[in-house]
Amino acid sequence: MPASWEIQPENYFMVATASSREMRPLPDGYRLEFRQSGPVAQVKIVGSQGDIAASGFAAETMDAFVFDRIETAPAHRRKGLGIAVMSALGAVNRFGNRPQLLVATEEGRCLYERLGWTAIATVATAVIPETCDSLGLPSLQSGLPSSDCVTR
Repeated sequence: MPASWEIQPENYFMVATASSREMRPLPDGYRLEFRQSGPVAQVKIVGSQGDIAASGFAAETMDAFVFDRIETAPAHRRKGLGIAVMSALGAVNRFGNRPQLLVATEEGRCLYERLGWTAIATVATAVIPETCDSLGLPSLQSGLPSSDCVTR
């Protein structure tokens, strides 16, 4: 691999066959924003200061419902916001009998396993870190973690 690439920590490809569509109330001071364009949905949870506290995407295909880039900002963790993002995205899953898929970090894997997800494979990712900065790609504050740019 070229020297400009960096190997990221090991991730986990996970599957679930059922999800809870139960929406819990958000903690005081947070609001949920939802946007959908065709098969892709995006959820942002905004904190009282206008910062993005948590966010995520999901896409529906004929064969699966895929969650992507589920992220909770460090200052907002342990408040149920990640579960709220997953529930809001899962609510748009029109056909609940398809597999639900995601790639999780080690920290995320522990949460998803408690929610009934199963890790079925490890995933290796490499990035070119300077590409994110030089392209001016957005960070978590705009809904996209910077580590997601230029991955292979």
